[in-house]
Amino acid sequence: MNEPLDQLLDQLCSGDVAAAGQAFVAFEPYLRKAVRRQLPPPLRSRFDSADVLQSVWADVLRGFREAGWRFVDADHLRGFLFIATRNRLIDRIRQHQKSADREEPLGAWHDPPAPQPRPSEYAQAADLWERIQERCPPEHRPILDLRRQGYSLTEIGERTSLHPDSVRRILRTLARQMAFAEDEG
Repeated sequence: MNEPLDQLLDQLCSGDVAAAGQAFVAFEPYLRKAVRRQLPPPLRSRFDSADVLQSVWADVLRGFREAGWRFVDADHLRGFLFIATRNRLIDRIRQHQKSADREEPLGAWHDPPAPQPRPSEYAQAADLWERIQERCPPEHRPILDLRRQGYSLTEIGERTSLHPDSVRRILRTLARQMAFAEDEG
């Protein structure tokens, strides 16, 4: 099984550029699996296994050209590539580990504060308030004012000597009147 790879290794050692591409294609699946198995999940979004392999392969080609690296057979080359790839992966993990440790999931963040209303929104709210008061009977305006100030139905009932259900009914009736008035207008 290693005979074609051994012949490819001979061509690679003699400087054949096409053999370099074929060797990369031959060893790439094996090395990619090795990288993926050892890559911690938090760092998978930081870099791809292909990046590590290409970086290693560039160094290997430089070693063949400039340093005259030679290997006895394809198994020795495979072992060398595995160790070189593992070492490069360890370097990349060390580079990115600190920043990955400091990251927090998005769910841990608090929502940003709501932006302040725009001047046009203040104007629209004031206009709506005027229309509500125009349609509101005078005896119900204190209820409306207390609700606008943020009081609960129970608190409004205590301040106006009304039952909370009566307060709810009055506010609901006013809301319906406003809705029908908006549909007609």
